[in-house]
Amino acid sequence: MTDLTQVAITGQHFINGRWTNESTDFNSTNPVTNEALSFRFANADKDIVASATAAAKQAFVQYRSLAPTRRAEFLEAIADEIQADIAAITETAHLETGLPMARLQGETGRTCGQLRLFAGNLRNPIDSRYVDLANPERQPLPKPDTRLTTLPLGPVAVFGASNFPLAFSTAGGDTASALAAGCTIVVKGHPAHAATSELVSRAIERAVVKCDMPNGVFNLVQGFAPEVSTALVTDPAIKAVGFTGSLKVGRILADLCAARAEPIPFYGELGSINPQFILANILEQQAESLATTQVQSMLMGHGQFCTSPGVIVAVKGDALNRYKATLAQDIASQSAASMLSAGIASTYQAQIEALLADPKVELIAQGESSPANHFTRPTALKVTAADFIASNAIQQEVFGPCAVLVECDDSAQMQSIAEQLEGQLTATVHGLEAELVESTTLIEAIAFNVGRLIFNQMPTGVEVCHSMNHGGPYPASTDSRTTSVGSAAMARFERPICYQNMPKALLPVRVQEGNTGVKTF
Repeated sequence: MTDLTQVAITGQHFINGRWTNESTDFNSTNPVTNEALSFRFANADKDIVASATAAAKQAFVQYRSLAPTRRAEFLEAIADEIQADIAAITETAHLETGLPMARLQGETGRTCGQLRLFAGNLRNPIDSRYVDLANPERQPLPKPDTRLTTLPLGPVAVFGASNFPLAFSTAGGDTASALAAGCTIVVKGHPAHAATSELVSRAIERAVVKCDMPNGVFNLVQGFAPEVSTALVTDPAIKAVGFTGSLKVGRILADLCAARAEPIPFYGELGSINPQFILANILEQQAESLATTQVQSMLMGHGQFCTSPGVIVAVKGDALNRYKATLAQDIASQSAASMLSAGIASTYQAQIEALLADPKVELIAQGESSPANHFTRPTALKVTAADFIASNAIQQEVFGPCAVLVECDDSAQMQSIAEQLEGQLTATVHGLEAELVESTTLIEAIAFNVGRLIFNQMPTGVEVCHSMNHGGPYPASTDSRTTSVGSAAMARFERPICYQNMPKALLPVRVQEGNTGVKTF
């Protein structure tokens, strides 16, 4: 184990290649003990934010012109430097989040894997660029030479996520994909794991020096006040925002981005109830095992995954009664645990109390009693399909170890739920092959309300690969056409540009005939 008393945490902001600001205004907290840690941090103000965005704007001019291979080397160097400091990073993250070391070590691997995935994409592009060659003989008018490619948007603001202190935070997917696209970065560190953000930023700083990147290519501002976030997304230098967090905060920031004199894209991943639709035949055959895997999935990270399965939809009957009995037994045996922060725990407890106070909602089971006020109990509830459909409050995400079982009278009610679902990151259909084939109407209805449709698997976990989509119709994400995970995530931070009749000596390499990824017509 690393001696964390020897880990240098300055609490400063990292701007234009320098650590700055000596005052400290807040501590990060150990969520397991609910006690403040010794790490103290500066709280940014408008001037700090403005200096960070100005540095990113200045660096963008040089960074955007670098060859893709240079950007690939930079991304790989960041991964190498994070790996070199993995002990201090993961142990600090463990203190600040309470997440198990094994989970954090795996998340560090995913963070580095994302960086290397985008580096590989830069070296071997998989995007399609289009070239339509000129035809001067075409009548009645000659056809010009046109070539379609992309340009990076500019400086990007990235918000660290509470539930993934590494993979969705300082050097996470938004940062990695934006840097790959040729954008510069201003990260707003999450105050719940500010020391982790600083250590990861120091790894990025070493990669900047190692690869001779421009100062200002990456900047970190720390802070807990809402004004910091407001100043960042409204700064004219910022051209796009990547955000993973609550619907409430995401909607506020999205509206600010839309209201700017120059509106900018806001890519928000805002949560999901990730419904599980269980068909009759598989429920009859596998009721007990399905209930057990439900509990295992919803308890991963104590229910604090954006893909945690929060709703189960099935038709009443003996098989569902068996499912409920196993669900109740498994939930009742689970221990209470801390959340990522006392604030998240308080919100979870308030939501559970509100649901239990609703006469339409019945308690199936709760986990063992909480040993402390900031610990939370796993909870399973049930409601009829009619009451679920009629209640917007029951349909809302409960961020934490909670699931609602929706009992349908028949398959028609299951279909109604699928058709009126809000946008979701994921949904799963559990069924035997024959009944899946017979359920195409249900499956199609679900597909139009989700970003990832899963069959006979639980949703927790997002594979970092070329074909992944992590997004969905609103309110799961603010732009259902994009993903925050996988190769296609780069597209969020690029815009199309067409070069018409450009002299061949000036043509970017990316749109010259014969290069990988170019389609010529």
